[in-house]
Amino acid sequence: MAFGNEPIGDDDSPPMAEINMTPLVDVMLVLLIVFMITIPVMQHAVKVDLPQASSQRNDVKPESINLSIAANGQVFWNSSPIDMNTLSIYAQTAAKKSPQPEVQLKADKNVRYESVAQVLSTAKRSGLTKIGFVTEPN
Repeated sequence: MAFGNEPIGDDDSPPMAEINMTPLVDVMLVLLIVFMITIPVMQHAVKVDLPQASSQRNDVKPESINLSIAANGQVFWNSSPIDMNTLSIYAQTAAKKSPQPEVQLKADKNVRYESVAQVLSTAKRSGLTKIGFVTEPN
C-alpha cells in the first residue's frame, strides 16, 4: 500500500508500523447493532400463569420394631415378652404394612445361636425383609 508520491516498486522504504483501525471499528459497530437487534427477539416468550406446587417429597418414615432376645432365649417385641407363635402373627401383620417397618434385632451375647436362627427364620417366613442387627460399640 503506497501513500502519497512514493513509487510502488520502491523497496528502500521502511515497512509500515501502523495498522488502519477504521475498518475494524466499522465491523465491530455493525456486529454490535446486529446483536442489539437480534437479542430481544430471541428472548420473546408467551406469558403463562403456571400453577404452584411444592417440590418437597412427603416421605413416610417406616416405624421401627425392637425385637430382643434375652440370654435365656425369651423373645421381646417392643419390650413385651412373646412366644414364637405370637411372633409369627405380629411379624405377618407388620409385613403387610406399607412401608414395611424396620426390625432391629438385639440379641444377648450369651444367647444360643439356635434362638437367633429361629427368630430370623420366623421373621423371614412372615414376609419381613428389613432386618438389622444392633450391637454395642467397643
